[in-house]
Amino acid sequence: MSASLVSLALAATWLAIGLPWPRCAFHELTQLPCVTCGMTRCGIQFFQGHFLAAFKWNPLIFTALCGVIAFDVYAIATLVTRAPRLRISFLNDRSKRILRVLVISALALNWIYLLLQWRNF
Repeated sequence: MSASLVSLALAATWLAIGLPWPRCAFHELTQLPCVTCGMTRCGIQFFQGHFLAAFKWNPLIFTALCGVIAFDVYAIATLVTRAPRLRISFLNDRSKRILRVLVISALALNWIYLLLQWRNF
């Protein structure tokens, strides 16, 4: 939880004092979006409350931001109530393989979406 809050504070400070936006070497070389293109703009829109615009910039990052917020709420609730923490354990290699396939599929689908929207970048 503290890592996500520190990261948010650092990113907000970076943009507030006018430092340059991060540049993508892949985009500079190919003029095509990389897997994470639109991440900064997605984050800015997300934290300004423009959720549809954030989703349009990068659906995978939008989903990740929602997941981080859900985890932070869970972490605060667990600390406040002193409830036992949930443990996620994979019982076998098949479960791990399925998770890897899901993650790679999500990255691929997100990149396909960004490639279809490449003129926005």
